[in-house]
Amino acid sequence: MARVLYFDCFSGISGDMTLGALCDVGLDVVALRTMLDSLALPGWQIEARAEMRGWLSGTQMYVDAPEQTAHRHLHDVNQIITQAQLPDRVKRDALAMFTTLAEAEAKVHGVSPNDVHFHEVGALDAIVDIVGVAAGLYLLGIEKIYASAVPLGNGWVRAAHGELPVPAPATLNILSAANAPIIPDAATFELVTPTGAAILATLAEFRRPAMHITQVGYGFGRKKSERPNALRVWLGDTATVADTVVQLECNIDDQTAEQLAYVCELLMQQGARDVWQTPILMKKGRAATMVSVLCDEPHEAAMVDTIMRQTSTLGMRRQIVERHVAERTFTTVTTPYGDIRVKHKHWQGQTVASAPEYADCAAAATQYNVPIQQVYAAIHAVLTQR
Repeated sequence: MARVLYFDCFSGISGDMTLGALCDVGLDVVALRTMLDSLALPGWQIEARAEMRGWLSGTQMYVDAPEQTAHRHLHDVNQIITQAQLPDRVKRDALAMFTTLAEAEAKVHGVSPNDVHFHEVGALDAIVDIVGVAAGLYLLGIEKIYASAVPLGNGWVRAAHGELPVPAPATLNILSAANAPIIPDAATFELVTPTGAAILATLAEFRRPAMHITQVGYGFGRKKSERPNALRVWLGDTATVADTVVQLECNIDDQTAEQLAYVCELLMQQGARDVWQTPILMKKGRAATMVSVLCDEPHEAAMVDTIMRQTSTLGMRRQIVERHVAERTFTTVTTPYGDIRVKHKHWQGQTVASAPEYADCAAAATQYNVPIQQVYAAIHAVLTQR
């Protein structure tokens, strides 16, 4: 099982909202303070307070840090984090989030990321926010993070450079680079801060996962509004092996079955998870074949190239599909016909099925000149005796 966290951003996200939400699902503030002390940056304080916002109970994280006149560059922030006594994962995630911010700010100002003057996000409270989020996820044992589509709000926000349109330019650059899904919202204030955007773009996958929810928490933002200004998080675990794959499909009505069989063999050799053909009727009543391929994203380009070169199709459909996958293990059993591999299927901690490997059975039947059913029977006899 993997421990997962889903950011339900119905009212946006910021750094302090994230910290509050993590505390609301069990993050130990004392442990968080201890980890942040290793930054060797004096003068800050954090406090998690249980609050009510309308009909919701949750947690607001108060980060108190003095304003600083000197603005840091990316290398200054990197040095602070690198020299801290933090777990490697916390350092990696925090540095990645600051790099995301630097690249977005650099695009806004037309400079390189290393030349960006961090203003708000280089301030002490922002460093505490970002490193605190990385540390909080580590302390909670989160292995995978997901996020919903985000509302952005409207209006104007005051920053070091003056009045900026909402969403702030850096926020929009971060979300666009991550191809993040957004949803319309009529709020007249900023819902997603640059820090909040960096958390999502750097750490999260934008989809709702299959999970068993164990806790739900709310982290409140500073702004009070008629609706709850809160980030909701769902904490839970995945009890099954789940993944996403690419599905490619095309319809072909002018190639022979022999040629399509050859193409399917090529696709399997190139790493396809599965390839199948389905008889269909196309426009004008033409009998045709739909060729479908499941593959991992790294193999997609090779699959597309093979289909384009080896078939008559002029195009194909593409979609990302989710799969529930049972865990599988292999053992070897000794039979009168030699050693045969057996595949075992596991679901939610239980072994629910076992099956001999066909290739081993076929080879044994050929070698001993016996019916293949006899080989299967011998294997099942061994498994039954266990």
